[in-house]
Amino acid sequence: MKQLFSRYFLCLFFCSFAVTAFAQQHVYTPDNGNGTYTNPLMWGDWPDPDIIRVGDDFYFISTSMHYVPGCPIAHSKDLVNWTMAGYAINRYDEDPRYDMEGGTMYCRGSWANTIRYHNGKFYVGFCTPNWGKEKGHFSMCVANNIKGPWKRTIFPQYLYDPGLFFDDDGKVYVVHGQGSLYITELNSDALSVKGKPKLIWDKSIPVPEGSSAPKGGYGMEGSHMYKINGYYYITCPAGGTEGWQMCLRSKNIDGPYESKIIVQDESSYPPNGLHQGGMVQLKDGSWWFIIMQDRGPIGRVPNLVPVVWKDGWPMLGENGDGKGVVTYTKPNVGKIYPIQVPATSDEFNKATLGLQWQWNHNPDNSRWSLTERPGYLRLHGDYAPDLYHARNSLTQRVQGSASSATTEMELKGMKDGDIAGLAVFQKPYVCIAVKQYGTTRYVVMLNDGNVIDSFKTKNNKIWFKAIATDQDFIAPFFYSQDGKQFTPFGNRLKMGLGFPWTANRFMLSCFNDLSRAKAGYADFNWFHFSGHDLKQKNTSAINN
Repeated sequence: MKQLFSRYFLCLFFCSFAVTAFAQQHVYTPDNGNGTYTNPLMWGDWPDPDIIRVGDDFYFISTSMHYVPGCPIAHSKDLVNWTMAGYAINRYDEDPRYDMEGGTMYCRGSWANTIRYHNGKFYVGFCTPNWGKEKGHFSMCVANNIKGPWKRTIFPQYLYDPGLFFDDDGKVYVVHGQGSLYITELNSDALSVKGKPKLIWDKSIPVPEGSSAPKGGYGMEGSHMYKINGYYYITCPAGGTEGWQMCLRSKNIDGPYESKIIVQDESSYPPNGLHQGGMVQLKDGSWWFIIMQDRGPIGRVPNLVPVVWKDGWPMLGENGDGKGVVTYTKPNVGKIYPIQVPATSDEFNKATLGLQWQWNHNPDNSRWSLTERPGYLRLHGDYAPDLYHARNSLTQRVQGSASSATTEMELKGMKDGDIAGLAVFQKPYVCIAVKQYGTTRYVVMLNDGNVIDSFKTKNNKIWFKAIATDQDFIAPFFYSQDGKQFTPFGNRLKMGLGFPWTANRFMLSCFNDLSRAKAGYADFNWFHFSGHDLKQKNTSAINN
C-alpha cells in the first residue's frame, strides 16, 4: 500500500502542471517541528561532510568539485536547521581548463574538504585529484571570518582526502591517503609542509586480534582526526558506496593504531551504507556525527547520528548500536531555533546571486549580469558546441525525494544560433530550451545535444519546468506559453552519473552554437524551486 501511495503521489506531482500540489518556494526540511528531526539532514548533494563548533555556531563543509564558487560552507545553531554561510573558493586559476579553454575540469576542483578553527582563524583544506599523468595538489584556505575573504595557498604536495588537525602541543598535521593512510606535519601557520609523510595504516597490515574490522586488512580514506581523553582518533570510511565507518585510535599520533567499526548500516537506503563524515561535541558534552549516504543521481546526502562512547570508542546510533537513526530527538543546544533551510528560489532582484548558485566552471563575468536589467538574470551567450562546454551555466542542487524548478525567460535579446533554457544536468543531460535559427525561434528538447522534439514559437516570453525525483531517477520536462498551463514536452531524462560522484543539478544556460560574435542574450525573470519528501510524507515546508 505504501508503494502504491508513493506512485500515486508521484503521478500527482508530475501532473500538477499549475503547481498546485506543491506551493512554490517550498522545500524539504528535516525538522519535524516537535523536537525531533528526520534524516536525511539535507536531501541533496552535500558530500564528504566535515563539521566544527565555534561557540554556539556549527559550520559544515562539503565537496564541490568543479563548481564555482567552491568549498560550500553551511551554518547552523542546532545541527538540524542549516543555511548557507559562504564559500572558501571564488574561482580556480591554476589551470585554463577551469575557464573551459583547452578542455574542461569536470570532477576536479575541491575534494573532501576539511574545516577547523584555531586561534581565531578558520582553516579549510581540500585536495584536487590527479588522473593519468597529471599532478594533483592540496590547498589550504584561511580566513578570519567564515564569510571571508579567504586566502588560498596551493601546496606542491598531494594530500589525498585530508583531515586537518591542530594538536595541543602547537603542532599541525594532516592525515591523508587512500588505502594507505599517512600523517604529514605542517608548519605552525599550516601553510606549508614541514616533514615527510609517515605511514600509519596500510591495508596490508594484519587486522589485530579482537578487532571488529573485516579480516585480511582493508583500505580507508576520507580521514578526520580528533584528540579526546589522551587518545588520537581517526574516523574514516571503508568499503566504498556500500561501506561502513571505521575509527582508529592510538596514544601516539604516529601509531600503532587499533581499529573498530563504529557504524555499519544501509537500512535507510539499501544497499548504500552510511560512510564518511565528521563528528562534533556540543556544550552539554554530547557528541554527534554527520555522515553521508550515496543516493544515486540525487547525490550523497548527510545524516545526523548521535554518538555514544563505549569502552573508549565513539559508537554511532541510539545506544551506540552501530546503526543510523531515521527520526530522532534533536540535539540539546539549550534553545529552540526556527526552521531554516539553504536557499533555493531566486527572484533575481538583488545585485548579487544567492548563495545557492554555483557556476559550471569559472564564469566569464563580462557575460552575465543582474544589473543590466534590474530584476532579471541576464545570460549573454558564448560559443559552445553543446551544453557540456557552455561556460556561463548557472546551477543548483536537485533535491530528494522529488523537486521541481520553474523559470520565466524573456527572448527579445536572442540572436541566430542562441540556445537558452533549463536543464537537469549531468552526463547525460536533458535541456528544454529556445533555439533561434535566423529570426525564427523553436522550443526544443536537447538530450545530450540531440534534438528530440521541437515546435515554432512567436512568443517573446516562455516558462519552463523540470522535475527531478529519486523514484527511478526520472526527470520530466514541461513548457508554458502563458505561465499558467504547463504541457509535457519531449522525453524524460533517466538521470545518471557519467561524471562520477557528482549529482544532477538544475541549470540555467545561454550559449551560441555558431560563434561568440553572433551571440545575444536571454533574460531570466525568476527561478522557483519546490520540493517534497514523497517517501516519508514530510509536509513540513517553509517559505524560502
